Amino acid sequence: MDLMTHSSAFLLPEIPSDHRPAPTYALVVLNQRLPRFAPLLWKHAQVRVCADGGANHLYDEMPQLLPDEDALDVQKRYKPDAIRGDMDSIRKDVLEFYSNLGTKIIDESHDQDTTDLHKCVAFICDLTPNLEKSNLCILVTGALGGRFDHEIGNINVMYRFSTIRIILLSDDCLIHLLPRTHHHEIHIHSSFEGPHCGLVPIGMPSRSTSTTGLQWNLTETEMRFGGLVSTSNIVIAEKVTVQSDADLLWTISIKKP
Repeated sequence: MDLMTHSSAFLLPEIPSDHRPAPTYALVVLNQRLPRFAPLLWKHAQVRVCADGGANHLYDEMPQLLPDEDALDVQKRYKPDAIRGDMDSIRKDVLEFYSNLGTKIIDESHDQDTTDLHKCVAFICDLTPNLEKSNLCILVTGALGGRFDHEIGNINVMYRFSTIRIILLSDDCLIHLLPRTHHHEIHIHSSFEGPHCGLVPIGMPSRSTSTTGLQWNLTETEMRFGGLVSTSNIVIAEKVTVQSDADLLWTISIKKP
């Protein structure tokens, strides 16, 4: 079984260089408040897409995150490559502002069967057909908080696009999928993440999950809803390993500055 490595280096000012090829980051901004580290995510991303009302948050809140700079200059500089969705949430003034700056506007109001995040992930995959998809990492802000059905829908997108690295981010935590097709090494940056973490089976119960690097490691442990789910665990090493016969969600806390 192949090894898949994971790192939250996108929360560092500079991406560390090592023998592995640097990830290609894309950023999706959904319709919830921007996290405090949104300018850092923007800096690392090569593609930036707003989902409908996410453009309102980008327009209103990015200047608040950079209070020492002129607000209009910030709004012009942090211009998304595209805005995609059913256009029921974006304000007219925001739509006009970004459209005049050359942002691609993609109205998907005819498609009510997929979420805004699904539309944005599909757009990024279509936009980058020549990329090695195993090297693509999609960072998503605004996916957590707000309505619970929206959160579940966003987690479902990770499951539907299980071959693509998708990371959901808030000020408090990050979540990504650990596919059962791989062994996993998670490299921990303790300066800004942890120590609290969790592993949640998704799609099906896990008959056997084993870990290293946690205060309460799992050893061929069964996990399922209605039984054991690993919550409020603690990272105690710089590397966590996970092996499971089921897809798992990995979540780890993000420290306040």
